[in-house]
Amino acid sequence: MAEERNWKRIRERLALQLPVRIRVRETPDFEWTEMTRLINVTPFGAGFTLKRPTEKGRLLHMTIPMPRQLRVFDHVEDQYRIWAIVRYFKSKIVENVPAFEVGVAFIGKRPPASYEAEPWKRYDISTTGFQSLAAVDELPALTSADQRAQTRHNIAVDMRVEVLDLNGAVSETEQTVTENISEHGATLFTTLAIPVGRFIRLTSEQRGLTVHAAVRSRNTGADGVPRIHVEFIDRQWPL
Repeated sequence: MAEERNWKRIRERLALQLPVRIRVRETPDFEWTEMTRLINVTPFGAGFTLKRPTEKGRLLHMTIPMPRQLRVFDHVEDQYRIWAIVRYFKSKIVENVPAFEVGVAFIGKRPPASYEAEPWKRYDISTTGFQSLAAVDELPALTSADQRAQTRHNIAVDMRVEVLDLNGAVSETEQTVTENISEHGATLFTTLAIPVGRFIRLTSEQRGLTVHAAVRSRNTGADGVPRIHVEFIDRQWPL
């Protein structure tokens, strides 16, 4: 019973508002960092708020002045540098500015090998074996069959596409329309060269709605017009 109580105690989230540096790679050529504060922490994960989006399943790198008794490794280092997988993600509005609540599980000192070339890959906690930190399995990419399974409506919805720079400011914008749309994603015409993996902001003035999305693929149609295929990451589109 004493061992069970100790195990429960070490898993309880502690309200330690420690400063933390978050590093997110959206593509091999684009990454950003943000300083924020933890809301709570355990040896196995943490919660915090970001000013710009990530998504469930993505990996990120954290640097924390973590108390040594809460660490699994690097007990003599001043800073605890650890990789984490996003397990919880929710958008909110704070003083008319978008913010994002994030909960992560720590996975270790190094990311999976596939992360280096394809940092946009998403992962889930492995269900095999037991480790002191979470092990991850790579999630399969969204296929055309998956996309067809989601009912797409051939509706031209007005969209303002916004791409953010390293500092979170809008670096590129374009007014366009969707070729098709579902509750979970859309295909948009665009002349912007937005690579797979990037997060973008989409606003429909007609609907009075803003969503954030991840670019899953891009192609040029038979009509010669480039398109991006996106998945909404912070809410469903009301149809």
